[in-house]
Order: sequence, then C-alpha cells, then structure tokens
Amino acid sequence: MGEALASGLLRSGARVRDELVITCRREERARELAERLGVATTLSNPDAVGWASTVVLTVKPQDMEHLLEQIRDAVTPRHLVISFAAGIRTSFVERFVPEGTPVVRTMSNVPVLVDEAMSVISPGRHAADEHLAVAEELLSSVGRVIRLPEKHQDAVTATSGSGPAYFFLLAEAMIEACILLGLSRDVATELIIQTMLGSARMLRDTGRHPVELREMVTSPGGTTIAAIRHLEEAGVRAAFLNAIDAACKRSAELAIGHDPEGEER
Repeated sequence: MGEALASGLLRSGARVRDELVITCRREERARELAERLGVATTLSNPDAVGWASTVVLTVKPQDMEHLLEQIRDAVTPRHLVISFAAGIRTSFVERFVPEGTPVVRTMSNVPVLVDEAMSVISPGRHAADEHLAVAEELLSSVGRVIRLPEKHQDAVTATSGSGPAYFFLLAEAMIEACILLGLSRDVATELIIQTMLGSARMLRDTGRHPVELREMVTSPGGTTIAAIRHLEEAGVRAAFLNAIDAACKRSAELAIGHDPEGEER
C-alpha cells in the first residue's frame, strides 16, 4: 500500500520526489524503491518522522504497536498521522503520540494499484477539517475518497475493503461457466472482464439504481430472467448479505484500540 500510494502521488503530480521519504526495514528494499521511484529512503522511522509534516503508517496491523513505539518520541502535535492499518482504531494510535496530535484512519482497497481505489477516512479526536482535507488530497491521487465517522469503518472494511475479493470470486465463477459452455479461457476472461468493467462504469457514470440497470437487460421470458431466477432460488442475494455481515463482525473482533466513547465520531 505504501509503495502504491507513493507511486500514485508521483504519477498524478500531487507530490514531487523531494517531498517524499519512504522508510524500509531492509537495505535492499530501500535501494529498490529509491531506484524505482527516485525518492529518498531510510531505515530510520524516527528520522523520517522528524523530517516530515505528514506521517503515513502503512504497516501490517500486528506491526503497528512496534512502529508506534519507535516513533513516539519523534511525533509532535504539529504532525498529521494517517494510519492505513486495518482494524487499528484512532484511539490506539493516539495512545502513543502526544496529546493533541491529529490522527486520521483510512480504509482503502487493492485497486490502489491501478489508481482506482475506494478510500474512506475517519478523524480521530484531534483531527479537524484541514487534516481530513490533507488525507483526501493524498488519497485522491489513487482513487476516490469519502469521509465517514469511525464507527462505520468495520462496515467499510467488509464492503469496499474486502469487496474486490467478492468481485474476483464472481469473475472466477463466470469465467469457469464460459469454459463449461465451450469457450476458451482467453476468450472467457476477456468477455467477463470487459463486461464487469463496462457494467461498473454504467453504475458510476449514469447514477441510476442497480435495479433500473438490471431491468434494462432483463426481458420478459428471456435468457437473463431465467438466469436470475436460478440465482434467486440459490439464495445468492442472501448469501452476499450474510457474508458481508460476517466480514463486518470479524472486522470488529479484530479491531485494536476499542474506544466505546469514540464510537460515535
């Protein structure tokens, strides 16, 4: 995620190379990123924090506490801290930084790799509109961004965060169906990918409800309604509802830094 964000910032012109410093654990990884992106790299997290005004944390959730311990003496209230770690609540990050430090929590998704991410940002106790605006500006270089209270982040994780996997699973199933019907894998893959891409763009660009668009394709007594009848009989709609609900509950279980008083932010 960190490399993808840095690449997007540079491609979009939102930042120039001199405005970025990337930290790495290994020297070889630091050299690789320095050569690929042309940015400064370092193995010292505190040094990078001391240089920066905005600190973006893109480590795995299980590594967050160790990272925060490393940088806690370098962070000041003038910094903006943006966390990308799934399940890490702003209250957890705020325990390790000086009182008054603005913290913004972000949930993005894997299409960040192609600049089509869906990102949701939520403010911590000390993050104001100007801090959210900085986070929005950074993330808009790799996709779309909306603001929501932190209490919705588990739902966001279960939908847009995990959502690409649901689409990939659906694409896999549809491709296999094409092969079953006698099409080659190459042809099946091209058919399904372009169909999904075109359908997604119709949803986004027309602003019409999915039901309206589905009805455009569904003729009385036709092939589409026959297929949809089988999907409904198989309980596909209920399966999606139950699956996303299960993902939301699991996100809440894995959350670190539970703050009952902050649930309504």
